[in-house]
Amino acid sequence: MRSIYRRRRTAMSAPEITLTPLIDTALTLLIIFMVTTPMIHNAIKVNLPRGRVKEDAGASQDLCVYIEKADLAHNKGEQIYINGVSVTYKTLIPELRRLVGREHGKMVYIKADRDVKHGTVTEIVDQMKCIEGIAHVALATQRA
Repeated sequence: MRSIYRRRRTAMSAPEITLTPLIDTALTLLIIFMVTTPMIHNAIKVNLPRGRVKEDAGASQDLCVYIEKADLAHNKGEQIYINGVSVTYKTLIPELRRLVGREHGKMVYIKADRDVKHGTVTEIVDQMKCIEGIAHVALATQRA
């Protein structure tokens, strides 16, 4: 009778966690982020005019105004962005006033496509000069 109730004791093995699927998943996500991050930063396609010098990459770029060329296929005017956020021509100056606020000495970089009309850029720069708090307006170029 004793043999019926007696259970055989076996060494229980500790459960193992295999790290291979976890590492594979982590590396796959890393590769996806490495590929998509540059695409996100370069979503605004501006073909800058060529110049001898490029603006100082180390300087703090308080505000960047991007002006893309007109899309003739869809009869759209120039696309305007402030720090990557789309705005219309009419809301550009009020939005800049809001962003500058009460601060003084702000620097605004205009990154206009080389195919944008000179008159459009000149009008925008002229309107920006009237905003209190903007010290300098710089036109960005691409080093030749």
